[in-house]
Parts: sequence; C-alpha cells; structure tokens
Amino acid sequence: MPEIQNPNLSSQGGSGNQGSGSGELRSMLAMACLFIAVFFGYQLFFNKPKPQAPQTQQQPAAAQSGAAAAQPGAAAGTEPAIAAAAESETVVENANYRIVFTNRGAQVKHWILKHYNDSTGKPLDMVQQQAAQQFGLPLSLFTYEPQLTQQLNSALYEASGTGTLTAPATLSFHYEQNGLDVLKTFKFDASYVIHAEVQVHRNGSPVRALLQWPAGLGDMEEFQGRSTVPGLTRTPSQFAWSVDGKDDTQAAAKVSNNNTLEGNYGYAATSDLYFAAAFLPDTPARATVVTLHNAISLPTDLSNPSSEKKPADILGIAVGDTSGYTAVRLYAGPKQTDLLNSIRAIGADGKDSGPTLKPLIQYGWLTIIAVPLMWCLRFLFEHGIPNWGWGIVILTAIFNLCMLPTRLMMMKSSLKMMRIQPRVDAIKRKYAHLKPTDPKRADMNTEMMALYKTEGVNMYGSCLPLLIQMPLFFAYFRVLQNAVELRQAHWLWLTDLSTPDPLHILPIIIIVTMFLTQFLTPSPGVDPAQRRMMAIMMPVIFGFTLWHYASGLALYWCTGNLINLAIQLSINNSSIGKEMHALAAKRAAKKTGNTNQRTIQARR
Repeated sequence: MPEIQNPNLSSQGGSGNQGSGSGELRSMLAMACLFIAVFFGYQLFFNKPKPQAPQTQQQPAAAQSGAAAAQPGAAAGTEPAIAAAAESETVVENANYRIVFTNRGAQVKHWILKHYNDSTGKPLDMVQQQAAQQFGLPLSLFTYEPQLTQQLNSALYEASGTGTLTAPATLSFHYEQNGLDVLKTFKFDASYVIHAEVQVHRNGSPVRALLQWPAGLGDMEEFQGRSTVPGLTRTPSQFAWSVDGKDDTQAAAKVSNNNTLEGNYGYAATSDLYFAAAFLPDTPARATVVTLHNAISLPTDLSNPSSEKKPADILGIAVGDTSGYTAVRLYAGPKQTDLLNSIRAIGADGKDSGPTLKPLIQYGWLTIIAVPLMWCLRFLFEHGIPNWGWGIVILTAIFNLCMLPTRLMMMKSSLKMMRIQPRVDAIKRKYAHLKPTDPKRADMNTEMMALYKTEGVNMYGSCLPLLIQMPLFFAYFRVLQNAVELRQAHWLWLTDLSTPDPLHILPIIIIVTMFLTQFLTPSPGVDPAQRRMMAIMMPVIFGFTLWHYASGLALYWCTGNLINLAIQLSINNSSIGKEMHALAAKRAAKKTGNTNQRTIQARR
C-alpha cells in the first residue's frame, strides 16, 4: 500500500497535405475532438477512488518508549481534581463562523460557515457528522495509546465559559484526574483562523498528544450525488503540506492511515475541491504530522438515506510537537484565493514569513492560464457584474472579439487556398500515378509548399483560433472544478455553475449552433460525405461531452458558439464570403459534372 514518506527523509534517498484550408481546419477540429474525448474519458473512467482499509498504527520510537510509562489511574487517589459534573456546550462565533464546542473531550460538534451553504441549502457544517461518529470530532486529541486517546476524548472537561462567546475571545478546557492533567486553550479573532494550545501531562511528564481533524470535511456528500457519471461520484480529497518551504500534495488513494511524519512543516492540511482544514505549527522545526485515511459509504440522495450508497475517502490529519507542548494555528474554511494568500506559515525568523496556503488550490498544468482567467472573472464580479454566470458570458464575448482579427485572417487564408485550388489539384494529378510509398511523391509536397509560399498562403492560418481557444476551454474546466467562488453560483435557470445543466439546455444549443456554423462555412475540396459526417459528429461529441460536466463550462462554449455563428453569417455577406461561396459553388458544380461524366462512361 503506498504511503506518504517524510519529504526530509526522502531527500536523502507527411505526405497528407490536403487541398484546402477548410479541410485542414476540420482535421484540426477532429484532432481536438479526439483530445477532448481522451481528456474527459480519463476523468470519467480512470480517475476513480481507491478506498483503503485502515492500517495498524505506526508508532515512533519516542512514543513506544513512552507507552511503558504509568497508565492513567496509576497514581494515588480516585476522585477527579478538575472535571465537569455534566456535559455542556459553548458557542463561539464571529462574522465568518459559528463553532459549537462540547466539554466532553473539549472538541467541536459543529463548525458552521455562515457564508456557504450545503447541498440542501442550509449553512455548511464543516463537521461531517456520519464520519465524525466513527472517526472522531475536530480538535479531539490523537495519541499512540488507544486507551489514553479514548479517555482524553470522552472526559468531561471544565470549560472557562458556556453559552455564546463573540470573537475575539479565549476558551479553555481543563481536566485533571489520577495524575493526568490536560489543558486545551483556543483563541479566536475576526478571521477564519483560530489558535490552539494543548498540554497533556501524566504524573508530571509531558505526553505527546496531537490535535486532530480526523474525519474529512462537511461538504463531501455534495460530490457523492452531483452526477451519475462514473469518476465524478467521489470525494476529491487530498493531503497537502509545506516542508522546508516546498509545497506538495498527495491524492487520497496514496495517503496511508496512521503514518507519522516529522520535519520542518510550515503547514499540513486535508482538503477537497472547495474547503480545507490546515494546521500551521508555531514551531515548524518540531512538527509531528500524522495522516489519517478511512472510508465511509454515503447515500447518493441526501434526502433519501436508503438510496444507493457509494464509497468516499475520509482523510484526516493530526498535528503536534515533538516536545509534547502543541501550539498551532488552524484554518478551517473555503479555499478562496485572497484568504489563502493572506495566511502565512511561520518562517525561519519565527514570524509569519513562511509559505502561504495558496497551493491548496490546485489548477494542475493549466495554472498559468487558469489563474489569470480566475483573476479576470473576479475583477468583473467586483466591478459591476455581481453574477459569475454573466461574468463568464462577458469574458467569453471579450475573448471572441479579441480573436476576431485571427478569424478574419483564417477566412482570408481559406480564400487564398480556394483561389489556388485548381493549381493544387493539377499538382496532385501530376503525381497521382505514383504509389504512396514512392519516394518521388515527396516532390509533390515540395511543389505544393513552393506554391503556398509564392501565393503567400499560410496553410496553418485557419487553425490558429482553435489552437488558442482549446487551452482556454480546459482552463475553464479547471477553474470551475476548483474555484469555491463559483460553487453554487446561480445564472438564470442554473443553480450551480460547477454542476451539469439540469435541463440540458446549453448542451442542446451547443449541438445546434456548431452544426449551423459548420453548415454555413464554405468547404470546397472536402468530400460531401466527409463534410456531412463532420457537421454532425463534431457537434454531437462536444454537446454530449458537456452534457455531464460543469454548466459554467457549457455556458462558455455555448456563448462562443453563438458569437461564432453571428460572425460567420456576417462573413458570408461580406465580399470575402461571397467570393468563397462562388468558388465553392463553381468547384461543386465541376465535381458534379465530372462525376456524371464518369457515370455515363461507366454505363457505356
């Protein structure tokens, strides 16, 4: 079973040129369709979760030697020195969250984010209740002694306050019994970040007790029921960290359970697409990190507990200090760019000068395009376009208008190709008697390239708009999949731009507009049967590919298609378009005449 290793320790270890620009454009479009099919096919069928069974706890040497120490209750006396008589709750809140603590275990029962809703429309609880019942609550303690861990997380602590506290505030929990002394202190301000200090002593000696977030995040069930497509019905959890100033991530399938890591950790986090719980140690050089990986089955329909259940990875994390005194900051909230940029780990100078939490947002290999794209969308949203859907429409329109010169260049290149098409056909006939493997066929390509150069024809000019447009298409895919700002963003009938169009209106419009654009674009030199196939197959491939993916992505492509259709209609009514259609009609008539003549000769 693959494990995350301590990064510190690991470091010590031819001839097919066709006659017209339109034909080449369709070849490029066909290649683009194939690329898209492979890209999304991989997402659908090969990027599936691999639930793991829990492993046996891996206990460091220091903890093993400490396990032989006296057990709780070994000291004289049986009555608790400091403990509560009954369970109680304390609520701490600010403008961003509402955290409900219980004094049983001095841990969190609910961590409500006020500005975000779950899939049922209620304020999002970062505590996944079903998983928490099995694997523990946030801010519980992790030790290498199961009996001690159970005692620490079930004892009734004496709380410094009950009822509701408004941040800034401090809340502490104290428990002392039979030689065991536990003090947990939490400090809150106006941000999403809280500060925690944990001290556990047994008979006066410090016990290594780690603060943990053991049971995933509360929005994970959204990904269980968001789509019927295999590969999307999973929780995209991951473990992320910064050690020695270097950021890295690990997918859930490669994260081991109860694996201890020690090193200079600036932060360590568990996250999904939109939210994260990140611990930032006050003393990174003494950090201890334990990865937690379990699995749980969740219903695909949240309103129907008896609906089909599907497995989901439950990633957790525990962070402590090798000295036994744990002091950390904890960020539990959305993976929003500006927020994560504002939170820094402790640097070598002992101040907040270390790496930020920004690497928790993963755009993959399209980061160089996705980040500026997200910045542009945010700029529109913050400057007069308070709707992400309209932001996508406007940004797509601006992009297509900027691409208009290249589209005109494409049409001029196609027109030049059409003008010299008879000469190209003559060159082809000149070498038609040669076999495809004959070396002399290379002379045909040489003559054709010389002709293109003499006439100033760029045979790849017609492909430029597509080559520029496709990276933006995949960048939109990454942004919509990872930007929490677009989670549950509304636009007209769409209730969430990050999920598929429930009425499939956009995919249908995509199919129709692509077909019309293909039909209206002159394509001399292309076999009519091939043209019909391309005019039907390409729209179907694009439309049904986007049938199951983010409606924001379909909105981008649909907007671009409508603009391209309008541009094509305008070009058809221009002098360039009229000449292209005239040449196309002339060539079609000539082909029809040649075909009829061959038919008559064959009958004779």
